[in-house]
This record gives sequence, structure tokens and C-alpha cells, in this order.
Amino acid sequence: MTKINGDRMKYMRLLAEKYPTMRCLTREIINLSAILNLPKGTEHFMSDIHGEYEAFTHIINNCSGVIREKAAALYADALSPDEIKEICTLIYYPAEKLRLLKKERSLDREWYRTTLERMLEIARTLSAKYTRSKVRKAMPSDYAYIIDELLHAQQDVDNNQIRYHKNILDTVINVSADDFVLSLAALIKRLAVDRLHIVGDIFDRGDAADKIIDLLMKHHSLDIEWGNHDILWMGAACGSEACIANVVRNCIKYRTVRTLENGYGISLRSLVLFAERNYPNRKPMEAALSAVTLMQFKLEGQVIKRNPEYGMDDRLLLDKIDLTSGTVNCKGRVYKLNESLFPTLDPDDPYSLTAEEQAVIKELRAAFTGSHRLNKHVEFLYNHGGMYRVFNGNLLYHGCVPLNADGSFAQVGLFGDRYSGKEYFDIAETVARHAYFGRSRATQGLDFMWFLWCSRNSPLCGREIKTFERAYIDDKSAWDEPKNPYYTFYYEKKTCERILAEFGLSSEFSHIINGHTPVRTVKGELPIRAEGRLLVIDGGFCKEYHATTGIAGYTLIYSSHGLSLKAHHPFTTLEEALTKNLDIHSESEIVEKQSRRMVSDADIGREIQEEISDLYQLLELYRSGTISPKEKE
Repeated sequence: MTKINGDRMKYMRLLAEKYPTMRCLTREIINLSAILNLPKGTEHFMSDIHGEYEAFTHIINNCSGVIREKAAALYADALSPDEIKEICTLIYYPAEKLRLLKKERSLDREWYRTTLERMLEIARTLSAKYTRSKVRKAMPSDYAYIIDELLHAQQDVDNNQIRYHKNILDTVINVSADDFVLSLAALIKRLAVDRLHIVGDIFDRGDAADKIIDLLMKHHSLDIEWGNHDILWMGAACGSEACIANVVRNCIKYRTVRTLENGYGISLRSLVLFAERNYPNRKPMEAALSAVTLMQFKLEGQVIKRNPEYGMDDRLLLDKIDLTSGTVNCKGRVYKLNESLFPTLDPDDPYSLTAEEQAVIKELRAAFTGSHRLNKHVEFLYNHGGMYRVFNGNLLYHGCVPLNADGSFAQVGLFGDRYSGKEYFDIAETVARHAYFGRSRATQGLDFMWFLWCSRNSPLCGREIKTFERAYIDDKSAWDEPKNPYYTFYYEKKTCERILAEFGLSSEFSHIINGHTPVRTVKGELPIRAEGRLLVIDGGFCKEYHATTGIAGYTLIYSSHGLSLKAHHPFTTLEEALTKNLDIHSESEIVEKQSRRMVSDADIGREIQEEISDLYQLLELYRSGTISPKEKE
């Protein structure tokens, strides 16, 4: 027998407390070994949701078409396409669809029986890849026993089981038919996807990011890779004044003030009153946009001046404005300004806030840091998110791995040191967490949150954001936003393999899952890059991107059979989805078909194998008498 050191023996004795008898120990070994031979769970990847609640909700509900595909496969020969669409809509929106159907016609016992039997069959099909224990835990608690019985009905010689289950279903229809439909719909959606990955950018553009996070907080298993729009709101909650000004400006510009005021209880009243005094001939929200825009560039300038290592001095443009000629000098070229009113700009000290501006930003800072709901959501982002994630052999991140012009990893100077590759991601996450949980609100950490939002050297951004030029210059030649060389090199297989290796991945089945840059399908761009090593899944959820991209977003499904990209057409309305049983039309493209991947091939499988190894060692200790098992359960 192998000699066991003291610490290992302590662990074995603790394990023996959990499995005190030979019988319960061997039972667990058998159970875990069986789990290893089940198919791996289905993973669902989404990115760049940008506050589009209805489209997001629909894709969450239909699991990027997984439910529709299962229903179509089950009932291809038994139901018409319209009948399949109706059962799917009922699963997506059970409460709303039931209300509508009851207005249209009487739902008799036969309708409920047929519908419930079909839903049970779909649930039974989806549950096949899980242990019975896991399926039971996924069931709504009120009906767990009943659903468990119905899912495992088996025909016997005298049909006793069939009669038994028919009686159960009759009783359900008599006393709680609608509740049971809702419970089955919830179970089906939960079984369809084992793990959800959100690869960044929940916030901005659409007006319901807060509702999306409320929905995500109810999800059974997910992770979030922060996007630059997420880190902006997180920085605002930390108290970064530059982040706060950007958030407020975005909300006004994209008409999503509802998120601020109704979603998070952050009032813009002091800003609007200040703006009306300084821009008296403009509508209130136009004046507020003008006022906060100028405040934003002042605050950003202060951050850049405090942190010369950011290398962003070329973004200092307020001091390049000539108020007399109405022009600005950008990198040696003079442009005409489209704005003539800069009431709070001091040419001798352009980056200082006036006393009134300081009062406005102080009040906004208190509102952001003091918003209970915003802090609850930001803590959720911290607790379930990070700069990147390695999961089941894939590398997930939102933006880029900064590279040099020759394709090598860029060395980024921060905090008196230089970082690149994975080490850079790790230090960035450490600082971002300290900015919030450290609660010191140190200027350096708060400034870094703004850097992550918009720097060309930020792994969440990777481009030079031209907010000043787009706000004040009509000449669009000034709007071009140079990108990090990453966005050139990520088409090359060798670059992507080098990035994967940097994060500890070398398998032929490993991929980079990337968001951030909309795939312009109308211009012939494809989401599959580097010979399949990298997948871009930002196809444009946001309505404003639809004309540019030609579609309404990509999502990715990684099942036990391989990876499939889903290209989605625009979502219309919930009303049309309910009345016409309209699903989001999606084209599916198989990225990679694999020999069936089992739990043993997944991350959790390696953990289970380690646990089995520990249990076998305990079994050996029991058999040798080194540790004495209890005689009874």
C-alpha cells in the first residue's frame, strides 16, 4: 500500500466522515463512474446583448433554437409545422400563451391532456443526458414528485403503470392544469441548456439592461465575461467620475434614461437644471447631453493627465480647441467644430470643472454609489464574471489580447510594471475587483476602470474611441477608430493557437469565443476565423446595428455532438410571437462536428475523476484496516 503523508491522511479521515460505511462509499464510486459516461451538457453562448430585453428573452426561452429542433425531430411525422410552432410558443411563454388561447377558444380536457403529454415527451427527451437525480433537482419543487413519476412511466404487462400515470394526469388537469403547464415549460427550458455563457456587453444601446440582469440572476448555471460596456457601469458604481459621465451621456444619447431613472433610481434633475441655465435655447435633454459631454471630456482629461503610462495624451483635445475660429487641431489637422457653445470651458484651464459642474458630478456620484439595485447588479457581475474564462477547453473573452504590429503579445505599462497576455488579464481583473470590493475607492483603481472601458490597450476595448470627434466634428474622416493589431492577426490560425497556449489550452478541440466586434455579414464577413479556431458571436443584437450587420446576432451552441453557430433574424414583438407563433428565424451552421463528447471529456469530468480516485484510496484504507468504517449506514 502507498504510504500516505499526514495532511493526506487528515483529508482521508474527513472524507470518511462523509462516506462512513463501505456500502455508501462503493455506491458513490458507482454513481460517479456512471455520470462520467453521460453526454456532456449543452452550453449556450451569447454576447453583446446591449439592453435588448425582448430579443434576449426570446433567445433565452428558445435556447437558440434547441427546443424547436427537439420538438421538430420528435413530431416531424405526427404534427403539422403550425402545431409544432404552437407547442414551442407555449414552452417559451406559457403564461402569456395560455391567456391568449383562452381568449381565442375554450381549452377542454382533451387539449390539456394532449398538450401535457407532448410537453412531457419533450422533457423526457431532453432529460436523457442527465442523471435522474439532477433532473429531479431541476424540477419546480411543487410538482417535482409528480413530474418525476410521469417522466419515467413504463409500460408493463397489465398496463398498471399506464393507468396509474393516466390517473395522475387526470387529477392534474382537474386541479392545477395551468400551473403544471408552467412548471413543465420551466423544466424544458432548464434541461435544454446546462450552462449559459454571456461573453460581455449587457449594458447600453437598449433600455432594459437592468431587466436582463434580473433575468440572469435567476438562471441556474452561468458565467459572464465582462465587456467594456459592463466595466463602464461597474466603474460608475465604484465611483469613477469619468465612468459616471460616460454612462449618463450614453443614456441620454441613446434615449435609455429609463434604465438610469426607473431601473436604478438615479435622478438627472440636477444635471438638467444646470444644463438649462447654461444652454437656454436648447430642449432640456439636448442641453443635458451638451453639458455632460463637456464634463466627460474634462474628467477624462484629468484621468489621462494623472496616468501618463496609459499613453493616451493624443486624446487630450479640449486644449486644442480655438474658440475664436471654432476649430480644433486633431493630430496636426484642423477641423471645423459643429458646436459653438462651450459655456464652462476655460481656455487657460480646460480640464477643470466649474464649481457648478463639481456639484452636479458630486450628486451623480452619490446616486451611483448609493443605488441599492445598481450595487446588487454590479456585485452579481463581479461574483459571476471576470475578464476571461477557460471552460471545457474553450477560451472566452469579450475584446482582445493586445498584440504588437508584428503579432507578438504587447507589453502594457501599468502601475510601474509591464504585463502581457494572460498575466495582463489577471492583473486587470485583480485591480477591477479591488476598485469595488476594496471600498477604498482609490483614484488609481477608479481611473483604471475608465481605462478598461475605452483604451486601445484595454483587453475589453482594443480600439481608439473617437467620442470627441463624433460629438464635435462633422467630417467623418476624423471618426475612424484604429484597432489593436489583434483584429488583423485573429484571422490567422497560428496567432489563435499561440493565444490558446498562453491560457493553457492546446487541444485540437479548443477555440476562442470572442464578442465585441459586430460581424458585417452584408459585407461578406464571417464569424468563423483562423480555420475555425476563433468564433465571433457579436452579430448585432442591438437594433441600431441591424442595418450594418444584416442580421440580429449570432449565438453559439456547444452540445455533446459539437459546435453550431446560430445566425438570428431580427425579433419582431412579443405580441407577434404569441399571436402568430413567430419564432426568431435562425440559420444553423455546424462549426465542428465531434465524436460524442461525454462528461468525462468536460472540466467537471476531470473533477469527478479526481474524486473517484480519492474514493478508491479511501476504499483501500477501509479494506486494509488503516481507517475503520462504521458497520451500519
